[in-house]
Amino acid sequence: MERFGFTSTPFTNEIGAAKRFKLDHIETEVAALKRAVEERFSAALVAPSGAGKTVVLRSLTDCLPAARYRVHYVKVTALSVRDLCREIAMAVGTKPAGNYPSLVRAVQEHFDQSLGTDGVRPVLLIDEAHDLKLQSLGLLKLLTNYEMDSRRVVSIVLAGQPSLKNLLYRAGMEEIRRRLAHCGEVRLLSREETRGYIEHRVQLAGARRAPFDPSAIEALYEISRGNMGAVDLLAFKALEVAAHCSIRKEVLDSSDITLARKDVWI
Repeated sequence: MERFGFTSTPFTNEIGAAKRFKLDHIETEVAALKRAVEERFSAALVAPSGAGKTVVLRSLTDCLPAARYRVHYVKVTALSVRDLCREIAMAVGTKPAGNYPSLVRAVQEHFDQSLGTDGVRPVLLIDEAHDLKLQSLGLLKLLTNYEMDSRRVVSIVLAGQPSLKNLLYRAGMEEIRRRLAHCGEVRLLSREETRGYIEHRVQLAGARRAPFDPSAIEALYEISRGNMGAVDLLAFKALEVAAHCSIRKEVLDSSDITLARKDVWI
């Protein structure tokens, strides 16, 4: 990759939230989720795969002071309600044993102690929430119900693909939706945003200019349709193929992107 002026590996996920590509619609969602958490409410975030859902969650975590908030993250969601509760118990650091009611009480008591004794507000991020079973969504109600709903102790943020929205609008989910103080959505990048995103990722990796000509950038957008994950994968693959090619190229064009597409599944 040194041929293209990179000082570190480009287009990887190994970047901190502070170095994210700043987009108004993503920053708006980060701010809205932060406000909900600060008020001890719960929220939901919906985004297509590769649109920046994880970026929002990482950015939210990054902007919550560790001295005031304890953020717990759970991603294994396609489970029975008891097994999901066990996963949450392990994530928050309490003993994942006993029957289902005991597990719920243990998690609730852990959250309550965190706030009451340590003065630290618990936040639970449930990623891939579109895979939740209907019964498991009932955990949102149970884990946020303190003293007959008279106290707000824990904030739960559900994050998932668009099918999560359909799940929350299923019959019987009205009470769950009413517990969500904010329901946000993140879209895919526009053509111009994709161009800016590519330039940003190139600069982060140390290159002075993007090793893609206009046709290559257009091809990256057309193939990815603004999906950041797809852009990262395809751009990296195109650079990798070109770096090992006997024909030395300093700038890639659309033919290089098309060639790289054969080696990745997007």
